[in-house]
Amino acid sequence: QVQLVESGGGSVQAGGSLRLSCAVSRMAPRYYSLGWFRQAPGKEREGIAAMDTGRSHTYYADSVKGRFTVSKDNAKNTVYLQMNNLSPEDTAMYYCAATVWQARPALARNQYDYWGQGTQVTVSS
Repeated sequence: QVQLVESGGGSVQAGGSLRLSCAVSRMAPRYYSLGWFRQAPGKEREGIAAMDTGRSHTYYADSVKGRFTVSKDNAKNTVYLQMNNLSPEDTAMYYCAATVWQARPALARNQYDYWGQGTQVTVSS
């Protein structure tokens, strides 16, 4: 059973940074698509970033482009979401999700098969 575990959420003031981790286990084949999503209270779950873990190509929603960065550590089977210059609008539950490898991973939640439990990010003004 594929397992994704997020960590690294917390509370931060506006302008601050956080790094989220997504530890992936039992995902086969070796390369896959990994997406980051977030859901604020009363809103739809939004795709914000994705990575083709085979070539490390990354894709970002306009709302986070230039502030968020996805990276990976193959040895640890972990994908990271570095979030800089956070604002209160970034407050949400953040999720990572995985699916089979795609040349250009989508930011659509219906494209992903496996999900983590989520980690809360709260940004105060």
